[in-house]
Amino acid sequence: MISLLSAATRIACRQMTSQHLNALHASVERASGLSARHDWERKVTAHAELFIMLGDLTGDCDLARLVSSAAGRLEDLVMTVGPAADGIILSSRQRLLRELRAWDADGAAREVERNLRVLHYMGRVAGGAGSGGISRATEQVERPPRGPMKTDIPLTRPARR
Repeated sequence: MISLLSAATRIACRQMTSQHLNALHASVERASGLSARHDWERKVTAHAELFIMLGDLTGDCDLARLVSSAAGRLEDLVMTVGPAADGIILSSRQRLLRELRAWDADGAAREVERNLRVLHYMGRVAGGAGSGGISRATEQVERPPRGPMKTDIPLTRPARR
């Protein structure tokens, strides 16, 4: 799921127009306007909508279907993690939009990957080691590759000049 959504983000960024970027921004704004406390289920769906839109932007129907399926698994994961993840998700979406506005496909993909890894970890903690509820949502999440990762980067960036 992580590699799929990351790759779809990279592809979508390379094909997006200003109009697409405005639609993604509006989607993030809709999600941020919903209450995590009272409308968590609707908010989770709104968060996942961003990935469905990115999948559609790839221009590949098969990839868009896979992304839509992965977004459904992501919804399950975020429901398990609960409203405590809302600030993390919103902050990540803002960073993602910043990368997309800069037309930085690799930066956008890295942001998606970082956020999904955090959510996956939170899901494992929230579900406990042997919980069946979280295992269904995360069992198809990719395991980290063995050895050093090409995408390992510090969480902070040097200041842009």
